[in-house]
This record gives sequence, structure tokens and C-alpha cells, in this order.
Amino acid sequence: MMDRLRVKYRMVLLNDDSFAEKFSFRLNALNVFIAVGGVSIFMIALVTSIIVFTPLREFIPGYAAEIATKRNLIALSLKVDSLSRVANDQDSYVKNLSSVLQGAPEEKPQKSKTDSTKKYKNLNIKNSKEDSVFRAGYESQDKYTLSVNAASKGKNSIAGFFFFSPVKGLVTSSYSAVIEHYGVDIAAVENDPVKATLDGTVIFSGWSSETGYVIQIQHSNNLVSVYKHNSALLKKTGEFVKAGEPIAIVGSTGEKSTGPHLHFELWYNGLAIDPQDYIVF
Repeated sequence: MMDRLRVKYRMVLLNDDSFAEKFSFRLNALNVFIAVGGVSIFMIALVTSIIVFTPLREFIPGYAAEIATKRNLIALSLKVDSLSRVANDQDSYVKNLSSVLQGAPEEKPQKSKTDSTKKYKNLNIKNSKEDSVFRAGYESQDKYTLSVNAASKGKNSIAGFFFFSPVKGLVTSSYSAVIEHYGVDIAAVENDPVKATLDGTVIFSGWSSETGYVIQIQHSNNLVSVYKHNSALLKKTGEFVKAGEPIAIVGSTGEKSTGPHLHFELWYNGLAIDPQDYIVF
């Protein structure tokens, strides 16, 4: 069999008029088989590479539909997730508003159960030397602290101030030092502007995991106003703002927010005071 494949043949090209030889070459069946096989393998590899690594595969009947379906499924999944979060926020907002209108008492969050697998008595919760030094240095700065005292101490000194209402809405949670709620929660329309209550300089403009987008303004006479749970901030740290100037957008950011509202605080000489003593929302 191999002998037949190796039998050599001569292919000659002749001029039809003069029978002069123009071209000739030798070949056998084995060479022809190898050449045809090599070309076939190369063409198959080339076509496969084009289909796999180029967008031409989308023109294959049935394949394009599968890709479009995957893209639509991903887009729909993202939309469903967004709609689900919006629906949950709206549901929480309606429940809270309904409770306020009906005069129902505020629901206290359930206390988390202690993990019995841990030996908490053996934990060392004493402040380290480095921690004590850091706390002393930070608390010595000229900023408000979390200490709360009688709010009436600062009333007379700022009684003459004209406070601009940051938003118009319904107060859903008032100031209470007992439960460590150092401001008021005002239910407002989402995406409404939040306005500066007095002239001042922005001393903080950033993000907090618990209170979302927060902006703080230092006013005259050692007074600080704080605005929490915004959806966006319009001013940066160091900027000077005028009373009534938009500084943020009403939102519901942060872990402690259950619906669109503004948490507003006033701090005077490092002490939290009740904003409703000075502002009609």
C-alpha cells in the first residue's frame, strides 16, 4: 500500500500550439494527501479561532439570541434589585409615617442575643496607653464632643440668632438626651435641597456607614450644625456658605435610616441642644 502511495508522477504543462513544455513538477499520492490534510487542518483552525475570538460568532444563527438573552437577564436582575430596595424603603417610610399619624409609641429595637460560645468575661476591654493618648488629644480639639449637659446653658447666648429651617417637613423624632438622640428627624420629600441654617464654614463633608452622607458647618459663637442621611453633598470641607444656601440633597443613606429624611443637630460650646427650641420646621 505504501509503495503505491510513493509512486511518483510527473505533471507537465504544454503549449497547445507548439507542444513546448512550460512547467512540470513531480508528485505522488502521499504528498498530495499530506498537503490537502495540512491545508484542511489550517482552515479549520483559522475558522474556529475567528468564531471563538471575534464578534463574528454573534452572526451564527441561535448564538446571538443566547447572548442577547444573557444581557437582558443581567439588566433585569439589576433593575429588580434596585426596585426591591426602593420598595423596602417606601414600605418602611409609610409604616413610620402611619405610626406617627396614629400616635403609636416608637418601637424599640430588639436587643441582640449574646453569643454563648464566646467567653466575654475574659476579654480585655481596658484602654491601652496609645488609645488614651489619642482620645485625650482628639477631645482637646476645638470641636463639639458627645458629652451632653443641660441644653438651657446655651439658650441665652444664641437666642438672638435667626435660624433658617434646613428643610420643611414633619418632625418624626424629637431631641432626647435620655435615649442619646441628639437632634431631630424631619421627614421630607426625597431629592429636596437641604439648606444651611446660618452663615458658616463647612468643617466636614463626607460619608459615614451609620449616618450616610454627612455635612457639618461651623458658625459664629462656637455653634455647629450637623446634617445627616443626605443622598448627595453639594459643598466641600473649607467652603463658606450663607444661611439658606443649598448644601445637600435629602436622602436615606446610612444604616440607621429607614426612609427619606434629615437628621439635624445643633451643638453649642460642645453641648447638644434641642433644635426645636430655635427653629420651626
